Amino acid sequence: MTEFLIKNGFVFDPTLKIKGDVADVAIKNGKIVETDAVKKPKVIDASGKTVMAGGLEIHAHIAGPKVNVGRIYRPEDKLFNATAGLKATPTHMNTRMEGGFSIPTTYKTGYNYARLGYTTAMEAAMPPLFARHVHEEMRDTPIIDEGAYPVFGNNWFVLEYIKNREINNTAAYIAWLLEATKGFAIKSVNPGGTEAWGWGLNCLQVTDPVPYFDVTPQEITTGLIEANELLGLPHSLHIHGNNLGNPGNYTTTLDTLKAAEGHKAKNKFHREQVLHHTHIQFHSYGGDKWANFESKARPIMDYVNKHKNITVDVGFVTLDETTTMTADGPFEHHLTELNHLKWANVDVELETAAGVVPYVYSPDIFVCGVQWAIGLEIALLSKDPMRCFITTDHPNAGPFTRYPRILKWLMSQKARDEQIKAFKNSDKVVNGSEIASFDRELTLYEVAAMTRAGPAKALGLSHMYGGLKPGLDADVAVYNFNPEKENSPDEIEKAFSTVQYLFKTGEKIIKDGEIVSNGNKRTLWVHAKVEENPQVMRDIEEKFVKYYTVTKGNYEVHGKHFIPNPLAIEVDAT
Repeated sequence: MTEFLIKNGFVFDPTLKIKGDVADVAIKNGKIVETDAVKKPKVIDASGKTVMAGGLEIHAHIAGPKVNVGRIYRPEDKLFNATAGLKATPTHMNTRMEGGFSIPTTYKTGYNYARLGYTTAMEAAMPPLFARHVHEEMRDTPIIDEGAYPVFGNNWFVLEYIKNREINNTAAYIAWLLEATKGFAIKSVNPGGTEAWGWGLNCLQVTDPVPYFDVTPQEITTGLIEANELLGLPHSLHIHGNNLGNPGNYTTTLDTLKAAEGHKAKNKFHREQVLHHTHIQFHSYGGDKWANFESKARPIMDYVNKHKNITVDVGFVTLDETTTMTADGPFEHHLTELNHLKWANVDVELETAAGVVPYVYSPDIFVCGVQWAIGLEIALLSKDPMRCFITTDHPNAGPFTRYPRILKWLMSQKARDEQIKAFKNSDKVVNGSEIASFDRELTLYEVAAMTRAGPAKALGLSHMYGGLKPGLDADVAVYNFNPEKENSPDEIEKAFSTVQYLFKTGEKIIKDGEIVSNGNKRTLWVHAKVEENPQVMRDIEEKFVKYYTVTKGNYEVHGKHFIPNPLAIEVDAT
């Protein structure tokens, strides 16, 4: 492979504790190497530019059945921003046709992540029954490495085993399902609540019993944490808590976070956390009705800051028209009753359910303004950027293509003040939040932690991604941004909207802002080895015969058919 030397850039890398020093980055055989290891490299002059590792998306909805439902029943989404492929030239590949805004096509998803300087993205909620479909879409998505989190929080096997306190059986079943679906981590969405939705109910508190199974969300969460650590998986339990999106839900969120108390991480991947709470902005609401809706970001982040065995991602509201989609089926039905827009529901036998509803985060609506403020408060209140990550819960709070806009707000108090003034109900937004009093502006070093090093460490992938340390994969982004200049908010947003150069595992993907290669994408999954468990295998065989509409043989994903360049992260829990 070609050797490269990226010279004289302002480097920001938490893995090396480099905070904007002018330095060189060398690439050889797909890896970052010491600068004296390259002999005749191609030189990239990064003078006056910012250099970081490739970005890592810890939570987004980018592949699978609910994403496709959104694409099918929202043709209007394609009208917002559709672009043709690049014209073929001797130096530029011909990219495929691109379409969609909040739910971009698979091609546009890969291209747009690359344009932002991202090289890896994780699909946040894979229904196991549809794992083949998820992998087909990920295979179809160019450039970026991807993995997917199977959902477990409403799975019949899990509910029964945890009800009976059979943690070894829970772990054995999880290991089998990760292998069968080629999944990466344990995801729990509204634990117990989505199963209750099959009965027209929900679990809004962690002590609400799940119908028929007579187990609570609190017990499900604790059981999954214990099983996760018994297996020693790379990532912690990845949870979307109960009571999302309702005024006053911050108390439920605190109860969910308390499930991590007393638990320690047990793994070989340098992961320190046992629980990751996703899109926590949607779970940090005060008040008891929409009229007195207010931010409770501070009590949530006070708790997170004090408990180092927890990570979170934010779920920033970007003030766009978008498409909400989640395996939290009862929430989506509740949302369509609020905004009276079209609604789709997808139930998945024995496993999960999902809903899809369009939504407009209008700056003219007081609640949307406070939601916007809550997301920013969470990030600005974080005392450890290695445990708080930038996401939009794409596309739920807005499309991931708005990350540059979020960086503008986080890095510039002036940008925040301008947005507050632009709200129709600015006084109500100020009174319902603390954002107007915040003068903190994030540094590029903190941004690198929240988008690179932090997510990589939380996922147990810091041996591959997240930094510029020699030996890591050569995923490198070069932005046309000089941190020594006084940059306006608009200049911040523009600079991070299109990366100037992007390298992925040593291959040049973007040159002068143009995509020049599809790279060599990979799929990440976990191969968890456990002791043979005859009871669990009998249970699996029995339920497939009695309840599933497919056979076990047609359920499992076989890597050679579906997965490009599979990277199995091996875990030995025997």
